[in-house]
Amino acid sequence: MNNRVKMIDGVLNVPNNPVIPFVEGDGIGADIWAAAQSVFDAAVNKAYNGEKKVEWLEVLAGGKAFDKCGEWLPQGTEDAFKDYLIGIKGPLMTPVGGGIRSLNVTLRQNLDLFVCLRPITYYNGIETPVKEPEKVDIVVFRENTEDVYAGFELSSEDPKIEKVKSFFKEEMGWDIKGETGLGLKPMSKESTVRLVREAVKYAIKNDRKVVTLVHKGNIMKYTEGAFRNWGYEMALNEFPDQVTKDPKDKSKILINDCIADAFLQNILLKPEAYDVVATLNLNGDYCSDALAAQVGGIGISPGANINYHSGVAIFEATHGTAPDIAGKDMANPSSVILSGKMMFEYMGWLEAAELIEKGVSTTIKSKRVTGDLASMMSGDVKTVGTKEFASLIIKNM
Repeated sequence: MNNRVKMIDGVLNVPNNPVIPFVEGDGIGADIWAAAQSVFDAAVNKAYNGEKKVEWLEVLAGGKAFDKCGEWLPQGTEDAFKDYLIGIKGPLMTPVGGGIRSLNVTLRQNLDLFVCLRPITYYNGIETPVKEPEKVDIVVFRENTEDVYAGFELSSEDPKIEKVKSFFKEEMGWDIKGETGLGLKPMSKESTVRLVREAVKYAIKNDRKVVTLVHKGNIMKYTEGAFRNWGYEMALNEFPDQVTKDPKDKSKILINDCIADAFLQNILLKPEAYDVVATLNLNGDYCSDALAAQVGGIGISPGANINYHSGVAIFEATHGTAPDIAGKDMANPSSVILSGKMMFEYMGWLEAAELIEKGVSTTIKSKRVTGDLASMMSGDVKTVGTKEFASLIIKNM
């Protein structure tokens, strides 16, 4: 099929009418997806005068999938993302009481989407808990497949737990006492290197000045400490003409590192010191959400899960399903809309991405916004519904 996105010799090849699978999402998913799709189609049409058009293909996951076919994540959905390479999704509920631990994590691991990409920036007009949110302009590269998210855990009630504890005591001298659960925290050199490499390449491509490795290597020396060491090694060996550890050398990108707890303090005190961040899975979860709070919350925070080798990428709303407001035309679609902006950037459709950015920033600045954003504004503010907010974004492109 000539309307499939393909990876050819390491380069993404995007036709003028690509098929892009989408997952509507649970809860508010139907509300925000309808709004987002209208924005995407308008941006593409305006940017390319009808010469380009996305052919949307709905695939199922989450509650809608379970209701229709009895599975939370049908194999056909994974296959579609593999076949068409690029996809986008709304928020998904996680089944309670067993089964898949997280549909999002499952997709990331099964498709080996090793980068969770979270750009965090401020939109003028939002009044946030910090004094100078405009100083936040940080892109987080979160390792997406290992760390404690790997799922290697045993319950305290698992019959194998005593065997594992005995092994650790006899072979390692580790005396794990009492009733306890156990988990493994794998961090491989392979996963570290490929993540940090993409962070450095992003910094080079986008004229960023600093790449910071965020870790807790002072305590977890052989996992997070190894992440730090492997990251430095790769960056300095593979990019010697572009990367340096010397802060005095302004001709190159500076690579440095920061302990995770210090980083969480510093982003409040001096966020301008950070530019591109590469970090482990759990740290990345904490850090990206903390940064999002500084600029207005995850309701306006986009995200992507990408394998830069295979080309497979899923762009997603980063917030939850908010079932209490589902179907009420109240939800803020900004997260999935801005994730779509990232998707178009990844595709090379930069003109469409720029129109979306202009539409969102102008609309937020005008203070005609959904209720969650209106609650963080003062002055001449008007609360609008999901559909009207999307219409205003289109108008302001």
